[in-house]
Amino acid sequence: MIDLHLQAKRMKRGGRDSDHNSSEEGTAEKSKKLRTTNEHSQTCDWGNLLQDIILQVFKYLPLLDRAHASQVCRNWNQVFHMPDLWRCFEFELNQPATSYLKATHPELIKQIIKRHSNHLQYVSFKVDSSKESAEAACDILSQLVNCSLKTLGLISTARPSFMDLPKSHFISALTVVFVNSKSLSSLKIDDTPVDDPSLKVLVANNSDTLKLLKMSSCPHVSPAGILCVADQCHGLRELALNYHLLSDELLLALSSEKHVRLEHLRIDVVSENPGQTHFHTIQKSSWDAFIRHSPKVNLVMYFFLYEEEFDPFFRYEIPATHLYFGRSVSKDVLGRVGMTCPRLVELVVCANGLRPLDEELIRIAERCKNLSAIGLGECEVSCSAFVEFVKMCGGRLSQLSIMEEVLIPDQKYSLEQIHWEVSKHLGRVWFPDMMPTW
Repeated sequence: MIDLHLQAKRMKRGGRDSDHNSSEEGTAEKSKKLRTTNEHSQTCDWGNLLQDIILQVFKYLPLLDRAHASQVCRNWNQVFHMPDLWRCFEFELNQPATSYLKATHPELIKQIIKRHSNHLQYVSFKVDSSKESAEAACDILSQLVNCSLKTLGLISTARPSFMDLPKSHFISALTVVFVNSKSLSSLKIDDTPVDDPSLKVLVANNSDTLKLLKMSSCPHVSPAGILCVADQCHGLRELALNYHLLSDELLLALSSEKHVRLEHLRIDVVSENPGQTHFHTIQKSSWDAFIRHSPKVNLVMYFFLYEEEFDPFFRYEIPATHLYFGRSVSKDVLGRVGMTCPRLVELVVCANGLRPLDEELIRIAERCKNLSAIGLGECEVSCSAFVEFVKMCGGRLSQLSIMEEVLIPDQKYSLEQIHWEVSKHLGRVWFPDMMPTW
């Protein structure tokens, strides 16, 4: 009996010893893990990250955050001044009284111009509606005498404030870039007072490299000015301009054997006051020559006209691929679209009136075999005609944006039924839109 009692005490003490040993082992393991974690954290010294990694992070930071980050350590500051970080830059110039957008800090602009102007290659300016912001942009442009820009964009986020500047001041600043760059490939100068002489300077210094030119709403440029660009810049692939600059001579110049095949031609057809703008007619032979030379070109036309001003358009076949009607357009004009635009890929009609467009839609489906996107706003189409239109176009309609109030129920289909019927012919679920998506 005594022996059993002693044995039980020993077993109990042994269990306590075992628990004690296990506890010690657990503590030792935790200490080992803690030391490993501390050693690992010491090896991941953020200040000694590879500069290529820091550079990629800095490229995604806003300018002010980038400047603050550069003060963390010497390594990060060195990255902040690497030329690769400053090849692409966007100046945001806004006045606090006229804009809620953040502006590039003036002191940072001075530092960029002083230390990195010769590194800049891809530059854009976003200005608000104030004249002061446009002037600031011109002041920066006039200082870019040691840089060789590849792309330049002047973007008005609201009203075109560059048009408020004295023309000579703007041209002087822009000419600095044209003369010193020598390798501009992309130029976006919509809504600016650029003129023919400045375009000649552009061509004289950048004719071998210019590939994209967007200059809609530039009232000081004449057809002769844009023709000069087309004659000399044989590598031009994208061009955007107002209709008053489009001419038979321009299309023939773009169709010459010396010129590369144009990929995109955007034409803005705009009238501010009804009846006060004369729209000329482009000869069918000029369009034909243009398409023979550039058979895959996208011809995009934006119409902001009053109904009585459409008479010169769509009288014979034109190679438009994308048509956007920003104001009300008549049934007659849409009927002519179906007859004269066989290359049509996308059609957007913001408004039409109260007469259903049933026949016009059916004609477009019959004649425009490449149509893949359509948007209808303040129009009317019977449900039966709309279903027939979708049935004729089939699955090639990748974008079908139709406001619900456009569809008029008839004896064959209600608004509830048309959802299923259209989805069946599209091969995917479709619903009418509650608001415009274009």
